[in-house]
Amino acid sequence: MSYNGDFIGKIREKNPIVHNITNYVTANDCANILLGIGASPIMADEENEVEKIVSIADALVINIGTLNQRTVESMVKAGTMANKVGIPVVLDPVGCGASDLRKRTTLNLLEKVDFSVVRGNISEIKSAFNVKNHGSKGVDANEFDCSEIEEICLMADDFANQIEAVVAITGSIDVVSDGKETFIIKNGTKKMSRITGTGCMLSSLTGAFIAVNKASAETVSAVVAAMGLAGELGYSQGMGMGSYRVSLMDNISLMDDAVLREGNKIERFK
Repeated sequence: MSYNGDFIGKIREKNPIVHNITNYVTANDCANILLGIGASPIMADEENEVEKIVSIADALVINIGTLNQRTVESMVKAGTMANKVGIPVVLDPVGCGASDLRKRTTLNLLEKVDFSVVRGNISEIKSAFNVKNHGSKGVDANEFDCSEIEEICLMADDFANQIEAVVAITGSIDVVSDGKETFIIKNGTKKMSRITGTGCMLSSLTGAFIAVNKASAETVSAVVAAMGLAGELGYSQGMGMGSYRVSLMDNISLMDDAVLREGNKIERFK
């Protein structure tokens, strides 16, 4: 995709505060990758302070990866306050279909919070789509055969229109739709899937991008491409898994809009 966006430049100029209620497994990596892109992370999840923290933030990221009853309440409170003060909210429904608690939590959040972006892998987004349409019991995930990229694009488009948000489906090939525009992103490498938390880091990065740029399919496609491009650059150095994880952050911290414009593999679907 050819664009003249200044996505990363705006982040580094404005240094937005991104409040994360996120996965305990990946919280440190999420915080560091936000610092690398030029944002300021806050990782508070205490129910009695999240509303105050949200009130000073520029974006909120909710990740249900290691949810518990306390953090579920914090997520709802934080999301409701974010809507009240007018900052964008990202939902990462990690493992949405893995348990009834995750299904109920996803449905509850989708009903009580207006999200700007929902990002997950194909299984998570299919589960979230089914929960939204059929309640917390959900339906067979195979109701939608998403083996073909066109079917994934159509589901993303449908879900985006239903929830009036940008939907990002990430995996070997990424799809982003806001219901009007849909993009396919082909950046990234298979090696990224061997590092825990790359999806969580991407959701946090999305919070930084939409904190200072419009929450559109174009903006979210740019951040998805940026993460994938960072993975490609690290892969080319032929390093082991531990070093590769660090290289993702290195390449995000070194990336600018010129590099992203040159290296993105974004294609328009519609």
